[in-house]
Amino acid sequence: MSGLFISFEGIDGAGKSTHIEALAQVFRGQRRTVMLTREPGGTPLAEKLRTLVLNDAMDAMTEALLVFAARRDHLKQLIEPALARGEVVLCDRFTDATFAYQGGGRGFDAQVLQVLEGWVQAISGSSPAAIRQPDLTLWFDLDPAIAAQRLVGARLPDKFEAQPVEFFRRVAAAYGKRMAEAPQRFARVDAAGGRAAVWQEVQAVVKRRGWLQ
Repeated sequence: MSGLFISFEGIDGAGKSTHIEALAQVFRGQRRTVMLTREPGGTPLAEKLRTLVLNDAMDAMTEALLVFAARRDHLKQLIEPALARGEVVLCDRFTDATFAYQGGGRGFDAQVLQVLEGWVQAISGSSPAAIRQPDLTLWFDLDPAIAAQRLVGARLPDKFEAQPVEFFRRVAAAYGKRMAEAPQRFARVDAAGGRAAVWQEVQAVVKRRGWLQ
């Protein structure tokens, strides 16, 4: 079987992480090997960089460079080998999050992010030149005000989770822009409903792609 790469995107509180394990179990039930991972993170080096990005004060460019450095190691050490083995990779956030958080939320130059995306995600030996993107991106879209209510008292917030609602409105708008630019890759999931309804929508999207029986 060929490898399959699915990313889960959305602001904190949208519930995306809840459904990653559920989808993993469905794929495992079809005898697929599944790798669960996250960004920033996924490898020992990338997890160290994640701690810096989520907790240390820095400007937007430094933040973006660290995120893409973590992504490069993640791709080389984990994602690309897993796809080559024919595994299913389910990733909690990928590059769309960088355009949403560093680009939309922090206001960093999207053109610079595009250059970094091209450098870091280039697929070795591909002709013509191509970059690694998920086969499907599930965007869990939720009003930032509702997401904030869900997160109250959930855990100690990192520096992004502690941002005001307006920050997350910019993040959500940036996700919408990314979807408009790649509609064939994205599927919007209405994250305002109950868990069961959202899960049904997730399964329906994946089934329409022909990846689930």
